[in-house]
Amino acid sequence: MEDFYDVKLTEIDGQAVSLFGVFDGHGGSRATEYLKENLFENLLKHPEFLTDTKLAISETYQKTDTDFLESESNAFRDDGSTASTAVLVGGHLYVANVGDSRAVISKAGKAMALSEDHKPNRSDERKRIENAGGVVIWAGTWRVGGVLAMSRAFGNRLLKPFVVAEPEIQEEHVNGDLECLVLASDGLRDVVENEVTTKHISLKTVRI
Repeated sequence: MEDFYDVKLTEIDGQAVSLFGVFDGHGGSRATEYLKENLFENLLKHPEFLTDTKLAISETYQKTDTDFLESESNAFRDDGSTASTAVLVGGHLYVANVGDSRAVISKAGKAMALSEDHKPNRSDERKRIENAGGVVIWAGTWRVGGVLAMSRAFGNRLLKPFVVAEPEIQEEHVNGDLECLVLASDGLRDVVENEVTTKHISLKTVRI
């Protein structure tokens, strides 16, 4: 099993903080295990977590990727992982995505994706990869270097710097219209539409 999830509920300086994450591994489970053990712990320790949450998320995710690669420098493997995460600080929801897992909310009865899948054939992603000296090749599906079917991930040392762990982050204000949030890997997203995943989930239910 290469997939993990993590949930942390805590309080910082009197502020309620909730963190949710889904990590979809490929090529082995070590990257997902490392994210489960370290990603949110590192984020909560960031000095600007409450004052500049977006910056804290971006810096922490990329630093955690670097730390993971260093920890595996002597290992004969090259696994990786996506990360679809949601950080709730007070009334602000921050959704950060690395890879092709997805975050979807239901707002006033309408499903809305808060992340866009990182696929190599996405025009901006392909341009970024090619500008870095990489190539996107068709091999059953579009793949970075003919190998990886996503353009961002933790790990995947052999595909750096083309496959990065820099997250795209969306912010949403939580009010009465926000009914639920669903985080899921491509195992669900490839076969179930966004609207279906949120249709029967109530405001008080969180499913990962």
